[in-house]
Amino acid sequence: MHPSSAKPSFSAGGMTILKPISLLGLALVICVLPVGQTVVWSEDGEMQKTNQPSPDQLDFFESKIRPLLIDRCYECHAEDEQESELRVDTLAGMLTGGLAGPSLVPGEPTRSLLVTAVRYQDNDLKMPPDEKLSDIQIADLIRWVEMGAPHPDSDNVGPIAERGDVDIEQGRKHWAFQPPVKATPPTIPHTSVAASEDPLRHDAPNPIDAFIVAKLHDKGLRPNPPADKRTLLRRATYDLIGLPPTPEEIDAFLADESANAFAHVVDRLLASPHYGERWGRHWLDIARYADSNGLDENVVHGNAWRYRDYVVRSLNNDKPYDDFLVEQLAGDLLDSGDDFKLRNERLLATGFLVLGPKVLAEQDQTKMEMDIIDEQLDTVGRSIMGLTLGCARCHTHKFDPISHHDYYGLAGIFKSTQTMDSYKTVAKWHENTIETPEQAAELERHQQQIASQEKLIAERVAEATAKLDPPPAAETKPEEIEKQFPAETQALIKQLRDELKKLKDAVPELPTAMGVTEGKIADTSVHLRGSHLTLGDVVPRRVPEVLAIDAPPAIPTDHSGRLEFARWLTSGTHPLTARVMVNRLWRGHFGKGLVSTVDNFGLKGSPPTHPELLDWLAVRFVERGWSIKEMHRLIMLSETYQRSSDFVPENAEADPGNQWYWRYNLRRLEAEAIRDGLLAVSGTLDRTTGGNIMQYKNREYVFNHTSEDKSKYDSSRRSIYVPVIRNHLYDMFQLFDYNDASVLTGDRNTSTIAPQALFLMNSELVAELALALADRLLENEPDTEQRIDRLYLETYGRTASAAESSDATNFLTQFRAFQQESDSDTDPERLAWQALCQAIVSSSEFVYLR
Repeated sequence: MHPSSAKPSFSAGGMTILKPISLLGLALVICVLPVGQTVVWSEDGEMQKTNQPSPDQLDFFESKIRPLLIDRCYECHAEDEQESELRVDTLAGMLTGGLAGPSLVPGEPTRSLLVTAVRYQDNDLKMPPDEKLSDIQIADLIRWVEMGAPHPDSDNVGPIAERGDVDIEQGRKHWAFQPPVKATPPTIPHTSVAASEDPLRHDAPNPIDAFIVAKLHDKGLRPNPPADKRTLLRRATYDLIGLPPTPEEIDAFLADESANAFAHVVDRLLASPHYGERWGRHWLDIARYADSNGLDENVVHGNAWRYRDYVVRSLNNDKPYDDFLVEQLAGDLLDSGDDFKLRNERLLATGFLVLGPKVLAEQDQTKMEMDIIDEQLDTVGRSIMGLTLGCARCHTHKFDPISHHDYYGLAGIFKSTQTMDSYKTVAKWHENTIETPEQAAELERHQQQIASQEKLIAERVAEATAKLDPPPAAETKPEEIEKQFPAETQALIKQLRDELKKLKDAVPELPTAMGVTEGKIADTSVHLRGSHLTLGDVVPRRVPEVLAIDAPPAIPTDHSGRLEFARWLTSGTHPLTARVMVNRLWRGHFGKGLVSTVDNFGLKGSPPTHPELLDWLAVRFVERGWSIKEMHRLIMLSETYQRSSDFVPENAEADPGNQWYWRYNLRRLEAEAIRDGLLAVSGTLDRTTGGNIMQYKNREYVFNHTSEDKSKYDSSRRSIYVPVIRNHLYDMFQLFDYNDASVLTGDRNTSTIAPQALFLMNSELVAELALALADRLLENEPDTEQRIDRLYLETYGRTASAAESSDATNFLTQFRAFQQESDSDTDPERLAWQALCQAIVSSSEFVYLR
């Protein structure tokens, strides 16, 4: 049979339906015909009907079911009032259902929400809410559904579209679901100051500027001139490594008058090991990284740091983004051959799927499993595709063309993946062993020693037993037998057993890392209203239909489908993957994305301000081997990035939000950059990369029910290494808008509130770092003027103006005098410089980039 002539069947309203379906897989429409009929399609496409409801069946409805509905349901779900948009006074109303979906699936009680509700199976769906129906009433309802829900309205019910039907062809018209097209950059006058090292033509401007300037011209806006070199260097240094430039780096840049001076700076920063720390933190926001579980059982993610270090290494090595994604979704399924380092690296990557918070004490183990799968789907959807897939768990997506079946097609992939080793309280997430050959060999040697010791003990016991006269009876317990041995033999055996215990206590512990592996392969049923208690059709594992523009990936019957799913996402033809990532990179450099809703490219997301530029960048990203560093270079070497942030009243009146990029946006540093910047200028920053500074063991309780948190935050390591404790974040992080580690956050909020200023002016941390900075100045600079200049250079990237130098000198003089009058034992000079340093780092100029 030709594929286009196949007639797949499905069940609706107690009927078996064979329906033609096009190759395009148009949205399913459930054709509801008179209940109790079987419908088949003849070769000419005509419907043939049989089996009308019997008089006895209709009598059962009128005598048992309709009175029950009138008495217990009509008050809230009839003509006058329809709570949750549900009516039960008509057959069509029950078949169509309300906000939770169809309430009635004739012939299938387990799939009917009406039955689930009256059984009180679901804590969130109990109807009637005031009092449960009697067992007899519930049994009558179930019997009615089983017989096909016979109803007098059966002959009057025509075709009813499934609530939330997805129109695939209409959905594909959305800009984000169409493949990106690499448009030719507009032609603009060559009056720019910064050209790309890889322009389209030798004398052409950076293509980014061509798109931006063309739009500015259309809007009648004049772009700002370039920022001065000091400002640009500070901006770029914080942007790429999250630290302030050193005075030596500033001097070197100012002395380089070549046309490629800034390009050299960008390359130097991209080559820094601190680049991965800075941009790794951006990805960890998306990966909802945390060092503890949170929720009900806040136990330690003792090996989460290994995933964090994997991210940092990957970015430092400019791992192609497609490889980066495939490893995180399916690294355990990639063939690494005999390369154990590569194998372990890929196993580490799969921690991406495990890091989310979990209700580890959930008593309903099936619910826990589906909640974890939902969290994984939501994370993968928003982080990689910019889609809120999780919204389709309970029903077809309200806004995007993602059906209920699409969701469970993907859910089957992750249900076939082992994320948890145990669902019993307290549940345990899976960890992969990541041993080296040497570690594996050492463990093998140790196990052989244990086996040898056990064999020796058994031999000694057997020898001593054989010497007993008379021989012990067969039913004599071993411990009673050993009591008959000579004292010296008993002592020897005890000594051997003590040695065995020491060997077992000293078994080498192989390193492990949070991650996944293949589980029991199975497709997943649709969960009506998202509940595992009311199951619908079994959906084959697959990707969302609206995005399968060419051909969906073929998923093997003996594999979860994660690898196929990951390769489909990174094929280069997926309409979302590259777009979402280049938009994230743009947001990281400008503070906002070309699509402002960076985690949502769906119909309720914001459209791109520069759609041609977004598409050009997405295609370029793929063409250049998915290189993230290449994309950084392209963006940062544009005039758009290098413009000053100066305020221009005429432009601001026409474009107050700088939607068209006539200036560089003034941006406040994130919490980590503020803390790391303070450590850097004070000279106390520990620049060691990688490793674990958590003092807890894996799975240990880190935050107990008495609200005691034993975590310590007094480290001088970079902020990316500071423990992230869910439900109890480090105070400074919370104050400066750190992300909520329990959910994916690609677009942190930036607030300006009084407690932030109070923290900088009064906190013990800032006071200590300001004193360390003061000591550096006093030790290394010979006089007040040079110390002030050095202070401004370290903190602001510039020297002090004459007025600033004069004000600082006067402040120091008055502060010293005040301290001397107070008869304090503390050195007045040191305290004066500490106060000045704290005032400087508490200013807006220190915590903002311009």
